[in-house]
Amino acid sequence: MRRGVVFGVSAYLLWGVSPVFWKTLQSVGSIEIIGHRVIWSLALLMVIVTTRRTWPTIRSLSGPTLARLALAGGLLATNWLIYVWGVNNGHIVDASLGYFINPLVSVLLGVTVLRERLTAAQWLAIGVAAAGVAIMAFSVGALPWIALVLAASFGTYGLLKKQSSVGAFESLTVEVAFLAIPAAGYLGVLGGDGAFGTGRASVTWLLVLTGAATTLPLVLFGASAARIPLSMLGFLQYLAPSLQLLIGVFVYGEVIGGRLPGFILVWLALAIYAGAGTQAPKTVGVPAT
Repeated sequence: MRRGVVFGVSAYLLWGVSPVFWKTLQSVGSIEIIGHRVIWSLALLMVIVTTRRTWPTIRSLSGPTLARLALAGGLLATNWLIYVWGVNNGHIVDASLGYFINPLVSVLLGVTVLRERLTAAQWLAIGVAAAGVAIMAFSVGALPWIALVLAASFGTYGLLKKQSSVGAFESLTVEVAFLAIPAAGYLGVLGGDGAFGTGRASVTWLLVLTGAATTLPLVLFGASAARIPLSMLGFLQYLAPSLQLLIGVFVYGEVIGGRLPGFILVWLALAIYAGAGTQAPKTVGVPAT
């Protein structure tokens, strides 16, 4: 179990410090970054699937499953794009909020779509979180759209993954493969106007490393999930947004300001949900960052 905890903590630490990596690519357009992230992630995922010898699983997928994974890929690309754009435009705090809210959004989707049942305490947690978002919207005069889009896109992505019943690496490979055609098309049209190979060598190598930045935490997460209880993994997930919040405030000087009461309510909601028992399904967050 100790190795499982180490793997889990390592995965969430990598997701937690990911803003530092994406900030190094601040000079590159967000769409171009996502294009390279798709291409290089697909290359690494193909190596992983080959090593795991699970290509037959992918080839046997049915049409409805492939359609569901294609939709999941679109949601994943949306999540990646909004996150990277948010990080590189001074909204790390808002992005971290999205991943604090995500587990509660996933629970709500489980109730409304999969007809799962919640206890009164868990309904209270969702209500408290909604109040926190409302307070933030009032304090800044606008909805925290970055957080809401991240939470909604990844919550829905998780729902589609659950309905597809395909292995994590295999499903992700298919999702990214669907994204590879538009990504390659965009990068091809961009050509010499892009950052890859036309500027500093460090930027080119960082774009190549976007694949590792995506797949390495997933490999560690998968190794952890196979070794430790789901409840423990669910607790560890809050390391990532906590670190993102701290980095946004103390490294890049972002201000929480009037959003602090809303954050406190969201944290309270998570505490209520964590202590509400096991009658509702536990949600394990796998940040898409």
